Amino acid sequence: MTLHPADQLAFDKAMVTQPVWNRFNTANDAFGLERNVLLHAGPAFGSPDLVTKPILNSACVAAVYEGIAKDFDQAEAMIMAGEIILKPAQDHDVVTPLAAVVSASMPLHTVYDAWRGAQRVYAPVNGGNRPAMRLGLRSEAVLEHIRWLNTRFVDVLQSGIAEGIALVPLAAVGLAGGDDCHGRTPVAGAALAAELIDRTPGGITDEDALQFMHGSPSLFLNLWMAATKCMMKLAEGINGSSFITAAGGNGAETAIQVSGLPGQWFTVTADAPKGDFDVDLPTDRALGAIGDSAVVDAFGLGAMSIELNPEQKAMIAGNLPDDATARASGLSVGAHPYFRALDLKLGSTARAAVTLGNGPMISLGILDRLGEAGRLGGGIYDMPVSPFREALGALENG
Repeated sequence: MTLHPADQLAFDKAMVTQPVWNRFNTANDAFGLERNVLLHAGPAFGSPDLVTKPILNSACVAAVYEGIAKDFDQAEAMIMAGEIILKPAQDHDVVTPLAAVVSASMPLHTVYDAWRGAQRVYAPVNGGNRPAMRLGLRSEAVLEHIRWLNTRFVDVLQSGIAEGIALVPLAAVGLAGGDDCHGRTPVAGAALAAELIDRTPGGITDEDALQFMHGSPSLFLNLWMAATKCMMKLAEGINGSSFITAAGGNGAETAIQVSGLPGQWFTVTADAPKGDFDVDLPTDRALGAIGDSAVVDAFGLGAMSIELNPEQKAMIAGNLPDDATARASGLSVGAHPYFRALDLKLGSTARAAVTLGNGPMISLGILDRLGEAGRLGGGIYDMPVSPFREALGALENG
């Protein structure tokens, strides 16, 4: 398929980007987020009563963390009354995983384009394998972990950032070592931890933080989500371009945005990812696709780069669509200079999705729709073509 010139231009702009993590900012400091506004993954909910239970749970935890509610029950009442407002994170240049919610005073990784400096994207710190907010549970344990993560652990990370850490080279190390930069990130995570330890004057002496860092293979993920979104943002605003610049789900709907229509979501009802449960619960407990980590796969990594890792592909083969190989190559646009040795193409477009009749494959965790059991397992979300078709129609008729 011949690439549309507008899509090529958007892709080229995305590739000429050097995402670097250089500091922490709060959402209030970075872009003036108000205390009663909380940010969630995916597109907006039509009304408070439509908020999916895991995001509602995390929003209640965030409200108590922020100090705008005294307990979880009061927080829920304030959300339902419209006193606490939920908005899409990506509309504020923030990406957040699964059901994690961002509040005004939370420290966020700040990732900027070192080559041009004008674009910044933000992400919360990954909660690792402890009681993490991304799992959508309403508990004191989650609240306690968030408080530790955003104070003591952030102080440790801040001491090791130095002049900034370039993220694309770490992703390249991860990919060469078997990561897909979404569902699997331990190699890049270990490389990140090693760099932080090396850059910290006197080394890291906080044993709890070190244990958490080494026991959290997804430590790199949130940073890479922000790096990916930073590259996507640089591709926005190209007239007529169908290059994908946003992707995410809120558990009820999944959605995309395209370069030529910045800020406009195109949505579809979110089916649950296809995958095996790690717990003994019926399959109808699975929540629909959720999380802003879909940006990674829409950008060509994650499940879309599964051909790089035959071992991982064999493990999840039963959850992949029949045309997985054709889709991985057919949706992608071109090569990134750092990844050329891997024979890997990145990017995706609505035009290609409509031609193929399918959207990208997305590697996702599966959450309990009732917000009681947290993560049920992992799987593959096969994104329907309808939002891509709608976006292309809006471009052509606009």
